[in-house]
Amino acid sequence: MSSLFDLTGKVAIVTGGNKGLGAGIALALAEAGADIAVVSTRTETETVEAAKALGRKAIHIAADLTAIEPVERIVSTTLSDLGGLDILVNNAGMIRRADSVDFTEADWDAVIDLNLKSAFFLAQACGRHMIAQGSGKIINIASMLSFQGGIRVPSYTASKSGIAGITKLLANEWASKGVNVNAIAPGYMATDNTAALQADEARNRSILERIPAGRWGQPSDMAGAAVFLASAASDYVNGITLPVDGGWLAR
Repeated sequence: MSSLFDLTGKVAIVTGGNKGLGAGIALALAEAGADIAVVSTRTETETVEAAKALGRKAIHIAADLTAIEPVERIVSTTLSDLGGLDILVNNAGMIRRADSVDFTEADWDAVIDLNLKSAFFLAQACGRHMIAQGSGKIINIASMLSFQGGIRVPSYTASKSGIAGITKLLANEWASKGVNVNAIAPGYMATDNTAALQADEARNRSILERIPAGRWGQPSDMAGAAVFLASAASDYVNGITLPVDGGWLAR
């Protein structure tokens, strides 16, 4: 059974992999055997060094995915430096908060461009390679707001609803070509993106009261779902958005 989850010899791209959920996912894949290309705007190398300490090859690719210009370079660098491409985790994202009546075009475009547009075009570029080789795994990072409306985050809700949609669309097109496309929807995770919610005493309390698990999620809580969707264990799983939410949606 353990061989189903073995990623030895696989190569993964993880965007936004230097912090938070992305770092947790990258290290989970490395622990399962994958070599890792960490994509981020940050210069820190903690994730790369931690993956190397596990005996994996790991590189950092500096790229700003608020535009799609770096997409082809990310793919070509991964192929040249790590010798393959088997897994993509579209994790990079941002959130902007304001009442909808005050929300600006700049905040709308910034979030949509990073969270949705670049995620699609990176999936497209990786998908071309994966289709040609007859196999691959793409994991998009969705959200509770792929299912719900949220409050004061219109562009984030639109982007994450879009992620759920293109996950289904790409699965429809590519499942027969050996490429599995799925998504993970994290619940309320203790990361930089949710710092404002954690700091708001009333909001923090109301969130915790609804989570059956009784706590905020941690990046390590993403590990099992990520390895499952990246591995042979999910070869007949296509187009799902898997909640990892402590039971939030069941409430």
